[in-house]
Amino acid sequence: MKISVIGTGAYGLAIALELAKKKNKISMWTESPKVYEEYKSTKKISSIFDIAIPSNISITPDMEKVLENTELVYIVTASKYVDSVCDKMKPFYNKSIPICIASKGIEESSEELLSNIVEKKLKTKYIAVISGPTFAIDIINDEPVALAIGSNSLKARSLVINTLANDHLKLRPTKDMIGIQLCGSVKNVIAIAAGIVSGLGYSDSTRSFLINESIHDIKDIIYYLGGNPKTILSFAGIGDLMLTCSSTKSRNFSFGYCIGSTKDAKKIKEYLVNNTVEGYYTLDTIYRMLKKKQIKIDLINVIYDIVYNNTDPETLIKFLITKK
Repeated sequence: MKISVIGTGAYGLAIALELAKKKNKISMWTESPKVYEEYKSTKKISSIFDIAIPSNISITPDMEKVLENTELVYIVTASKYVDSVCDKMKPFYNKSIPICIASKGIEESSEELLSNIVEKKLKTKYIAVISGPTFAIDIINDEPVALAIGSNSLKARSLVINTLANDHLKLRPTKDMIGIQLCGSVKNVIAIAAGIVSGLGYSDSTRSFLINESIHDIKDIIYYLGGNPKTILSFAGIGDLMLTCSSTKSRNFSFGYCIGSTKDAKKIKEYLVNNTVEGYYTLDTIYRMLKKKQIKIDLINVIYDIVYNNTDPETLIKFLITKK
């Protein structure tokens, strides 16, 4: 079958390589002339991963070509681009084709979950979301990994599981799309906090203290925003939280580490310029969402003040100790 993958970042490439293993025909969309030219001349995207791209994967900047005769679409861009990508897809997209969202985050300007953006823009009910403790390089290296898949559409859920699951990638289904997306988004914010704790020089014990406290707050956020609090126990919840909060492979963790270790505004800004830190943008969005709905989550407020208002990072430790 033909499958479209929108986005050619590290995670998009990892997803495409997995899909290609089942002899599907994969058409990837990129808006980067550099990526397209590199692929055309070398059949690689060495700037991301120095591995040969198999013949059943093609890359093009032509959205019409990517979506032509497709049977399934994966959206794997940074969350802030999902809205504009849907606009580009709209003239060529058939609303009966299922869409799987692998992007993590909340749309910044509208403060909407990505599934809501896709549904409104593309007028489709066939939507699934995937999220879990998986770094792109680990998927590519065939490490045993797992994802939660949230969907209310049997058609979308079945197609994603049939095309993506294999002997080293497990997918566990749920109907709680809200909870899956909130877990996948907020864990990036907590990863920044975990990096701050480590950057300040505190122990793994202190970082675990933070993670444990954050679990209760994420449960509350899921509940107040209409999801199932039990979703925190899924691969998208505790699984991804543990991974992202404990690895320097995580740009969110590394960004937080930069804040805690240097406290240097110039270096912190440079890190943001040179890296896509989803949690930085999600923090601002979730902070505004909660404030508008008059939902008080103190941990989010403390992290926001440190990241956006230059409050002393040690405030996070004081908060953890005094929190009731």
